[in-house]
Amino acid sequence: MRLIRPVLTARQGSARRTRSSVLAVATVTAVLALTATACDPGEDNASDKASSPAGQSSDGKITIPDELKDRLKEHGIDLDQWKNGEWKNWDKDKWLREAKDFVNPIIEGLWDPDRMRDADKSPEKPVDNDISGDVGVTDPTPSPVQAAGVRTPYHASAVESGKLLFDSPEGSMVCSATVVKDPAHPGKSNLVWTAGHCVHAGKKGGWYRNIAFVPSYNNSGLSTAELQKATKQEIAPYGVWWGQWARTSDQWISQGSSIGGQGAPYDFAVLHVTPEKGSTGKSLEETVGSALPVEFNAPAVPKIDSMTATGFPAAPPYDGQKAFRCADKPGRLSLTAQDPTMYRIGCTMTGGASGGGWVAAGQDGKPALVSNTSIGPVTAGWLAGPRFGKEAKGVYESVSKKYAGQ
Repeated sequence: MRLIRPVLTARQGSARRTRSSVLAVATVTAVLALTATACDPGEDNASDKASSPAGQSSDGKITIPDELKDRLKEHGIDLDQWKNGEWKNWDKDKWLREAKDFVNPIIEGLWDPDRMRDADKSPEKPVDNDISGDVGVTDPTPSPVQAAGVRTPYHASAVESGKLLFDSPEGSMVCSATVVKDPAHPGKSNLVWTAGHCVHAGKKGGWYRNIAFVPSYNNSGLSTAELQKATKQEIAPYGVWWGQWARTSDQWISQGSSIGGQGAPYDFAVLHVTPEKGSTGKSLEETVGSALPVEFNAPAVPKIDSMTATGFPAAPPYDGQKAFRCADKPGRLSLTAQDPTMYRIGCTMTGGASGGGWVAAGQDGKPALVSNTSIGPVTAGWLAGPRFGKEAKGVYESVSKKYAGQ
């Protein structure tokens, strides 16, 4: 199997991994990998107060809460140097791992058109290709469903969908994400749902850096050649929104791996975002015009006629610049008997689609987010995503409550 992993920027990663080597790795990868980490939703080790989140002040300087500054100093991190490139230091002692240490100060202009366009590679790794189905409940492998291009403009066809950009030790990467409703701020949500592995490296790493969401990325569906001359407005028509706070499952932190799909049943994350240019008074939901509700008690698989997965696949034959989707009747996939059974659909999307939302009818019959892309086979014939339950609900509510008073 192969992990549906974030995608490595060609420009930044060329010194360590060429485009051809990435393709070679992709062909032998066994799982679409996702990575996420967080503390137990029931034990919020981070402060519930958000009076001074890591972000950007009105004069463009980085602002960090005092309590976080102290923790970062323990890791030897000089915040005055962060904006000037210290964030590129991935020394294991400086790679922040704990949920309470999430920090993502805005560096205005970092995600320029070139950098956004070049984040189109997936650092997939070989993993065990055997999904025997002898634990839990696993349905027959679904037939491949050819991913179809989302109709342009994306804002009309997939208004809640977008691209997630971030930096890792391997370079700049890309995932997919979805704007979701915030119970604390009806109609004014700043919440984004993605995969855990798109914000955190799992059991052997920490939080990724410079995490930013671009709703309706490349809204007009420009070709790769046309994007070479595209403006930032054409690539990011609704702006660049930086992750102000992130949360993922405790299980992803302790089990998440790029090999074999470990932690995949808990591979989900929620971000609270803020605009790069500073607040205009409008929330993300108001800016794009919509947000999806999240269903934590979706109907049983036999009662679901269809699920639709949307994302920006970046590993060949795709290039990460356009949105695609697959619709299929879901089946079940069990990785281990003790973990929740995952959803599985036929789909040919590849790395870069990780974190993209799965939509189906909720208990009320209306469209809702019920899963996100997590893993898939090296042959790119199907995708699997976690079924949202109490752990996912705990992550979601903890991020919502953190900003409830703002």
